[in-house]
Amino acid sequence: MKITQRDTNPFKFSDTNKRYHTYDYFMKRRYGGKCAKIPLDGGFTCPNVDGRCGVGGCIYCSGRGSGDFAQPAEMPISEQFRITAESLSSKWKTDKYIAYFQAHTNTYAPVSVLREKFEEALKIKGVVGLNVATRADCLPPDVVEYLAELSSRTDLTVELGLQTVNDDVARYINRGHTFEEFCEGYARLRSASDKIMTCVHLIFGLPGETPEHMLESVRQVAKLKPNQVKIHLLHVIEGTKLAQIYRAGEYTPMDRELYIETVCRALRLLPAETVIGRLTGDGAPDTLLAPDWSRKKVAVINDIDKMMFERNWFQGDQI
Repeated sequence: MKITQRDTNPFKFSDTNKRYHTYDYFMKRRYGGKCAKIPLDGGFTCPNVDGRCGVGGCIYCSGRGSGDFAQPAEMPISEQFRITAESLSSKWKTDKYIAYFQAHTNTYAPVSVLREKFEEALKIKGVVGLNVATRADCLPPDVVEYLAELSSRTDLTVELGLQTVNDDVARYINRGHTFEEFCEGYARLRSASDKIMTCVHLIFGLPGETPEHMLESVRQVAKLKPNQVKIHLLHVIEGTKLAQIYRAGEYTPMDRELYIETVCRALRLLPAETVIGRLTGDGAPDTLLAPDWSRKKVAVINDIDKMMFERNWFQGDQI
């Protein structure tokens, strides 16, 4: 019998050839199988859009604030869910779902509004948990109190966009908060309830960052010990400020091989227990300007797996 990569995989949080703690592995152990994650648009905005700490949003963000794959915000939450779930039914054979409030900043509203949106999602048949994407500077005490209460009734993951620990780069991309401010909000959330699961987002390929800058962000995030980490590739999307910078020749997207190696090196710096929610991103195909190689996401993931195997690396082996 031929010995496979799966047979020789030394990584304990895996039942495949993956040498990192995949979201799929986590979900199978928590729910006994796959769950479909349904993107929802609650109609929120962001503080770096409406003027509280800036205008225009992050330079890479589309008008829908990462909600490009959700239904229109004008639809009721239950109707958004139904349409998207039906469209994914051929891909995901499951009756369990995560309601994912993804577009813009989903705690940037009064608690009464948050409660209306989140509770509607929880009432939908098959929903076993909520994922709420937000910013660490949008977690006032009353919102955190509600999130803690919510986590006592359902599996709640709060996803926090950090992107980089480099304050100069954060300022250039119009992020609107510092790393110190992020840590303050993160600590407030973690101290509210140990039932709240956290996920920190990072972006590789930001203007002005070298691979070492990106890895330093990973090192700092590892110290925070979030439950999950998502690593995204910076996409240049039509209609964004970044698209203007790119067309002016002032930004060069990250090279494919360099991205793959940087991701592999990043995985080695994260604790084995940390769930890896994503290793690259999705740019809407009709508005993606660059990098073109990112359209073949499966091939990129396969080459990450290949490099980890060939170099005998696995998540957390440099901690």
